[in-house]
Amino acid sequence: MKRARHFRRGVAILPSLFTTGNLFLGFWSIIKTLDGRFAEAAPLLGGAVVLDMLDGRIARLTGTQSEFGAELDSLADAVSFGVAPALLAYGWALHTLPRSGWTAAFLFLVCGVLRLARFNVQKHSVDSRFFVGLPIPAAAAQLATIVFFVAEPPSGRWAAVLMLALVMTLALLMVGTFRYRSFKGVDLRRRRRSITVLGIALVFLLVALEPKVSLLVATSLYTLSGPGGYVLGLVRRRRERPRPARTTEEPQVTP
Repeated sequence: MKRARHFRRGVAILPSLFTTGNLFLGFWSIIKTLDGRFAEAAPLLGGAVVLDMLDGRIARLTGTQSEFGAELDSLADAVSFGVAPALLAYGWALHTLPRSGWTAAFLFLVCGVLRLARFNVQKHSVDSRFFVGLPIPAAAAQLATIVFFVAEPPSGRWAAVLMLALVMTLALLMVGTFRYRSFKGVDLRRRRRSITVLGIALVFLLVALEPKVSLLVATSLYTLSGPGGYVLGLVRRRRERPRPARTTEEPQVTP
């Protein structure tokens, strides 16, 4: 009995350990950014995203979800995916734009925190298959993959302006209402078809062979999936809209 009780306690603390690891990598990324080592700071954010995906899934698989864990996860996300990527974007490119640069970085942080607050309030009242607005880890991953892909800080002003536009766009997508797949319905305990397993293996192979390109493409496709899905939905509803029936009666002519 005592061993079973200790085992349950150990399992219960496991998701919080992953959340703490997420917070640690976010803080480490901030340290690297302050040292100007942007190529090392970006992958740390990617690791934080992986740990953030694992802590919630492990909590659901082990039945150890709690309000404490949810609050701890939100606070860790505010640092790892709010403060850390905002500083990374500012130190990497936005610092060359005196006022608009830090304003855009702060806007990213504010919108990310608002996104977390909205998620906490609506998590029991919305469809769990979708997120409302771009999730803050995805927004942070988008910035991190761009820095990871380019590595060297841009020297031209136009590159900084493009980064400014991207940061502001990501901020608006986080507080927007576009729907994004959450993939929470994926059951890891279900048996998978061989083609599915082969596809997953192919994805890992692409990441191993071309990590910069494959990660940038993956994050970009997910970022665009929200607006893209909205546009496709509009087109589909317009095609399915019933057309008014044509009348065959001839108009009556009054004398």
